[in-house]
Amino acid sequence: MEQKKFKRTLVTSALPYANGPVHIGHLAGVYVPADIYVRYLRLKGEDVLFIGGSDEHGVPVTIRARKEGITVQEVVDRYHSLIKQSFADFGISFDVYSRTTSKIHHKFAADFFRKLYDEGKFIEQTSEQFYDEETHEFLTDRNICGECPRCHSLGAYGDQCEKCGASLSPEELINPYNAVNGNPLIKKVTKHWYLPLNEHEGWLRKWILDEHQEWRPNVYGQCKSWLDGGLKPRAVTRDLNWGIPVPVEGAEGKVLYVWFDAPIGYISNTKELCDANPEKYGPWQKWWQDEDTRLVHFIGKDNIVFHCIVFPAMLKAHGDYILPDSSTREYSDSELRDLTDKEVIYAINEIYARKGRIFTGEEFKRYFESKSWYRGTIPAEEFDANQNARFNDTERANINKLVRIAEARGLR
Repeated sequence: MEQKKFKRTLVTSALPYANGPVHIGHLAGVYVPADIYVRYLRLKGEDVLFIGGSDEHGVPVTIRARKEGITVQEVVDRYHSLIKQSFADFGISFDVYSRTTSKIHHKFAADFFRKLYDEGKFIEQTSEQFYDEETHEFLTDRNICGECPRCHSLGAYGDQCEKCGASLSPEELINPYNAVNGNPLIKKVTKHWYLPLNEHEGWLRKWILDEHQEWRPNVYGQCKSWLDGGLKPRAVTRDLNWGIPVPVEGAEGKVLYVWFDAPIGYISNTKELCDANPEKYGPWQKWWQDEDTRLVHFIGKDNIVFHCIVFPAMLKAHGDYILPDSSTREYSDSELRDLTDKEVIYAINEIYARKGRIFTGEEFKRYFESKSWYRGTIPAEEFDANQNARFNDTERANINKLVRIAEARGLR
């Protein structure tokens, strides 16, 4: 299986939320590994961009602003500057670090939504939500309080009771009220637009479960769980006064849901960089719409579904964009011959570990000797009898080469 040769690599790292500083866990889990990878590609002389930025919309920043008695813009300005400086101090080598409150992003995200809207890629649904008649606003779960139906303590939030720890929905609260001003709430009908993820389930299942079996077990497993449970339409708009206004007539008071607008920030930040220096970077489209570009995301465990299911569905629905590339490739014989004995066994273990099988020491040797198919080509049916069933062609080719090297070296 011949590996595709890409002309360039676009690397993104998850956008930190501008509601507080970054901490060492963020750096160790996402940004340092991404920076190492980008620096490696640069040292090899490859064409690469490293895209970062702050996620500045959503509800938590509005809650912080109310508590501190300042504007939401002041909150995100403070933390965007702090986060950007922290990355600079730590030496994270972004080519661009921008923000989702930029004018470029607002227009780009609105245009992205409008294209999908005009092409009928969304569905409209109405629902009843809690509403404050005095302030004329729909409230989010965290802005609703009431009596906990479990322990009956007062002041439980619409998503959780802080006293007993119960997970709640606003509908379960007894006598719900506005957490900010104490006003009683009513139910009012509102309309929103949804991305019908269920309509994308077929190609997502093939793309992830068949073509991306090399993903880490927790990533693959979480995506599989979502797919096996059946994907459902997901709201792309919400009633809020902070965010990107929905660019549709009659949508006053509604903004793009933060999960929808934030990943578009990867694209708008790339556009910002390329537009500012076209001679060096070329048009932004070559980084996002050219099949010769490899797209690689570095993400945290809390945003797996958004990057692996939701964002790809958005890109596919739009129609003009590439999707994240598989990290699996077939290695050459010369590359594998350079491995030490320990590295050969480790590499074989790594492939099997991703399928739920781990072999170490004597266990590996016994298994090696007991399987005649280790002497040559590995039949698909041998893999299919194992826990996670199917190896793709690239994995099968790699492990065949590794096993032949192990056999030649007498690693038995």
